[in-house]
Amino acid sequence: MSRPVPKPSREFVVLNADEARFDCTFGRGCDGICCRDGRPPVYPEESQVIDANLHKFLPAVRPEARRVIEKEGYVSKRRKIGLPMLRVVEGWCIFFNRGCVLHQIGAAEGDKFRYKPAICALFPIDRDKHGRWYVRQKGFNGESWDLFCLDPQSTTVRAVDSARDEIALAQRYSREEDESSEPR
Repeated sequence: MSRPVPKPSREFVVLNADEARFDCTFGRGCDGICCRDGRPPVYPEESQVIDANLHKFLPAVRPEARRVIEKEGYVSKRRKIGLPMLRVVEGWCIFFNRGCVLHQIGAAEGDKFRYKPAICALFPIDRDKHGRWYVRQKGFNGESWDLFCLDPQSTTVRAVDSARDEIALAQRYSREEDESSEPR
């Protein structure tokens, strides 16, 4: 009887890991600028998680955001990559209130990424058009968002250190994709 040969796992690579610099200064000089006018796309499974836990988030969101959520919902009719996007209320993501409410409640429960849309949880990690992971940086891969935290000249902190959790999340997503594409 022959045993199946295990498929070698694909090596996880972050294209610009060696040179990327990133230091999130939220609460140390940054008021959450990445959430300003932020309209991240929300996958159906992410909406299901948010819907099931909305009762936890409503007391923590800004009063004006709560009114919009209760009247119109938290996603808009606008779409990005074919998905509905979170609404913006008075210039801020609907779930922003002195930081990300989804992050705060998830962290209090032991997993800061539990409720956040993938694009938010992964920031500053992203994929290029070929599906390769990289750290968003000014001057790299056509980065269009002009945030000081994406400027490698603004810090000496290596992204592989400061974004360790986000890189681990990207690695987990890649592993899950690999496992789901294996023949059964």
